[in-house]
Amino acid sequence: MKYTPQEVIQYIQEEDVKFIRLAFCDCCGRPRNISIMPHELERAFKYGIAIDASAIAGFGDEVNSDLFLHPDASTITVLPWRPEHGSVVRMFCAIAHPDGAPFAHDTRHILKQAVADAEKAGFSFSFGSELEFYLFQLDEAGEATKIPYDRATYMDVAPEDKCENVRREICLTLERMGIQPESSHHEEGPGQNEVDFRYSDALSAADNAVTFRTVVKTIAARNGLYADFSPKPLEGNPGSGFHINMSVKGQGEALMHRAMGGILDKISDMTLFLNPSEDSYSRLGAHKAPKYISWSSNNRSQLIRVPAASGEYRRFELRSPDCTANPYLAFALLIWAGLSGIQEDIQLPEACNVNLYRADSRNLAGLSTLPTSLSEAAKIAGNSAFIAKHIPASLTEFFSGK
Repeated sequence: MKYTPQEVIQYIQEEDVKFIRLAFCDCCGRPRNISIMPHELERAFKYGIAIDASAIAGFGDEVNSDLFLHPDASTITVLPWRPEHGSVVRMFCAIAHPDGAPFAHDTRHILKQAVADAEKAGFSFSFGSELEFYLFQLDEAGEATKIPYDRATYMDVAPEDKCENVRREICLTLERMGIQPESSHHEEGPGQNEVDFRYSDALSAADNAVTFRTVVKTIAARNGLYADFSPKPLEGNPGSGFHINMSVKGQGEALMHRAMGGILDKISDMTLFLNPSEDSYSRLGAHKAPKYISWSSNNRSQLIRVPAASGEYRRFELRSPDCTANPYLAFALLIWAGLSGIQEDIQLPEACNVNLYRADSRNLAGLSTLPTSLSEAAKIAGNSAFIAKHIPASLTEFFSGK
């Protein structure tokens, strides 16, 4: 249910809510929040709540340090792991300057701009997320180790799969927060797991991806474990990806193929934001993580694959991003790249119907590769007209480490 500010205020009063968390993400997509008491909520809706931006990397310096959080009433959700009496709710926020102007590094606002551009052009994009993570044991001091919670493999069952009950608790918690997980299972790596979401609009899908990481880390901690979303936590084992499923609706023929063409055309430009850590490039090119810029149907060795599905479930899957990506930036750039493919009629190259992990040099000839390092990705993004058009230069410089 979507609430208005007045309805939220009434809900807080009637449901014994004692704390309201005003949530936002930093440039990298890491969740941040400030808690306010119920008597401050009306002020938050009317004027916003001030934060010290200089304390958050990429948000400013001491000279221009005041930013304001403006809660989005439609995003209110109860945090199920907090007490039922004196409960805690959370709302995502817009970030603005004191004069009310949107903050340029508010990546949720950037995604809203991309959605608006798509709507203006007559198109809508939907997203579904598949996020992989490892569960590691804690040491005697409660610090994370690199000891996997189990030694199970792909889709194993209990007792080999010790993660089963943790995934169950994660899925039930997500349901209580209004998020629909489609499936969950053990992945290939020891202690590695995956939970998939039902598709939704871009903003809801990004909010859900951010919420998911918080839920997983919280439930893992409650079970005496550490949830690791890094791209390559265990050398010699599969990395963890953030596979993004997309579909597009609107007037015209072959929209999906043209959107795919646009994404393949712009993928190198975007890679800095889809794979923003050094470890990201240790994952790419191994254990089903893509290396080449190619596509095919039902082929997991490709950058983009078109799963076997029909009707409303027909979609394409981008397999290069990992969970260090900011979902708001990732979805925004994919919308803009997809729009460029549709509006400029970018032709999809011929499908690459081979196993790229076993292909010989003849089959690989002519295929371009993704950037192979963070520095290469940063250089390409810094020289990209596509990135310059849509992403503030200061944000690109932040991701480039300048």
